[in-house]
Amino acid sequence: MKYTSNYKFLLEDLSKLKGVGKKTSEILKNKKINNLFDLLWRLPKSYIDRTENNNINELQIGRIHTITVLVKKYSFPRIRNLPNRVTCEDNTGTIDCVFFNSYEGYIKKILPLHEEVTISGKISIFNKKYQITNPRYVSKDKALIEKIHSKYNLTAGISQKIYNKIIDQILKNLPILKEWLHSEVLKKFDNESWNDSIKKLHNPKNIGNFKSNFYRRLAFDEILASHLISSEIRKKIKKVKKKEKKFSNESSRKVISRLSYKLTNEQNKSLTEINKDLTSKNKMFRLLQGDVGSGKTIVALISALNVIESGYQVAFMAPTEILCRQHYKLAKKIYSNKIKIEILTGKSDYYEKKRINKEINSKKINILFGTHSLFQKKIKFSNLGFIIIDEQHKFGVRQRKSLSDKGGINCDVLLMSATPIPRTLIMSVYGDMDISIIKEKPNHRKEILTYSKLEDKIDDVIRFIKKELNNKNQVFWVCPLIEESKKIDHQSAIKKFDYLSKIFPGKVALLHSKIDKLEKENILNNFLNNKFQILVSTTVIEVGIDFPNATTIVIENANKFGLSQLHQLRGRVGRGLKQSSCILIFKKNLSKNARKRIKILKNSNDGFLISKEDMKLRGFGDLLGFKQSGLKSFKLADPVHNEDLFILAENEIKRIEIEEKNLIKYKPLIKLYDQADVINDLI
Repeated sequence: MKYTSNYKFLLEDLSKLKGVGKKTSEILKNKKINNLFDLLWRLPKSYIDRTENNNINELQIGRIHTITVLVKKYSFPRIRNLPNRVTCEDNTGTIDCVFFNSYEGYIKKILPLHEEVTISGKISIFNKKYQITNPRYVSKDKALIEKIHSKYNLTAGISQKIYNKIIDQILKNLPILKEWLHSEVLKKFDNESWNDSIKKLHNPKNIGNFKSNFYRRLAFDEILASHLISSEIRKKIKKVKKKEKKFSNESSRKVISRLSYKLTNEQNKSLTEINKDLTSKNKMFRLLQGDVGSGKTIVALISALNVIESGYQVAFMAPTEILCRQHYKLAKKIYSNKIKIEILTGKSDYYEKKRINKEINSKKINILFGTHSLFQKKIKFSNLGFIIIDEQHKFGVRQRKSLSDKGGINCDVLLMSATPIPRTLIMSVYGDMDISIIKEKPNHRKEILTYSKLEDKIDDVIRFIKKELNNKNQVFWVCPLIEESKKIDHQSAIKKFDYLSKIFPGKVALLHSKIDKLEKENILNNFLNNKFQILVSTTVIEVGIDFPNATTIVIENANKFGLSQLHQLRGRVGRGLKQSSCILIFKKNLSKNARKRIKILKNSNDGFLISKEDMKLRGFGDLLGFKQSGLKSFKLADPVHNEDLFILAENEIKRIEIEEKNLIKYKPLIKLYDQADVINDLI
């Protein structure tokens, strides 16, 4: 078998294909199909078998049939709107081919008089006579029609016939690539080659054959490609040698001793891992991952103190101003007056920004809190040694690689995330980073009690809310939609705000995505300062913000949310010392999956377990934060059903890192599956 390294054929523009003009190309590119390789992953959903050639007297109305007939007579009426007809026959009967909006010349060309042609299409009847309207396939060559034709989910403007021709072209010219999988790994897939696997994948008779060796081999390829990219980025970061930070831990020990609670074992373990990185000669690029309310911020602030002690500055970035101010206030509370702390946000005026920029450049500021504006060119640190980024779920692999290059050679990077990710996906999402995980909740935090209520029991919920307000507590009330929808029977935030305002006049505020950013910040600040007691909101409530006085969250139509999203919403309460509650309101006649979700949430406060169960029920692509996290959208691989392949890929990466010096062998794999060339300079 002759191999070729010409994988570049698969990365050609769509216009290289016959029959793909500008219009078709634009339609496909709007569907994020930019080249031939992208087309390979749009798989057939069903198929039409045109291999059986029937006689006319065997035809069934409403079904697609293939027939070979003799063209006998044309009927081209001159009356507008009447169709053109061509009468055909075989030795068992006659049938009309009916054409709307087709020119006589075209019809005579495809159906020449007194010649035999093969036709395929849906059979109907008119005036007691068989007919095919606008036959899909007409040819003198039986072989072109008597095939199994795949059916794809298509967009308007592209027919099944054109799409099949496009796919057939690619499959016919598919390069035979040199095998990149290790022989022992390939054996696990019965030595199925990439080329043969792709062809089998598009064979309509293999639709849904997820357990086949060819399908699993292709799923493994994309998992391995993802892991390889992460591995190489991690190795590149590790090659960067920095000046190790030296500190005694004395300042951090004093801060820990002054806390009103003890750090959990996992908080201490994470702090030890971070400190080890800070004091090493290798640049730190670490993720601190923890469930909602697990105490990641205090760990980050303590590690930041050690960096300041070693003579460096720290930048602490948060996605929103209110979250930024929360971290700033906590730092002011726990740090000594010797530490110079400042905050820079969109609300900082010109003179404030100018002063801060001057002081940060002259090393008068030790730690600067801010939003993404911290990385503007105008902001110049004197000796930046540590970057901390909270709620980093908007950063993908490419952004993280860029971030690791910022701050100079001596700058360490710590990212924090409150999105728990199942074990299966850790390498795929964060393989380029070292990871510290905090699963335990601080001992002073009580578990949130979760209840479910039918919507017709709303009076019970209102009575409960009245008690909470009488006890000087605050309440979140979450609705799925901003405005009432005629198509979807959900409660809207606006309607619920009006309803609750009548019961609790002057105590209710409204928050949703159509409110501008400054107003949103103002509403959240007012709620934080207890200027009103109930906040009716859509799902825009910020992750990570502490509202210690909020003890109850009510979630309307809870069955319409995913498990992970419900868990994240529930985490908006339970931040103080009081007992907190989550009330899930739902309709009757719940689906089986909805009942499962509610049961899981009522029985567990473990975000990692909940995330795993959510993935089983809904698929990994829908989990909260995953789409924003930079998680590769796998084309075939599924973390639930292909868990063994993810583990196999992880083990294979370990072998490759030890045994193989370069990635030349894997170049086609990486180039095909990572077309943005994240590690182009490494291969």
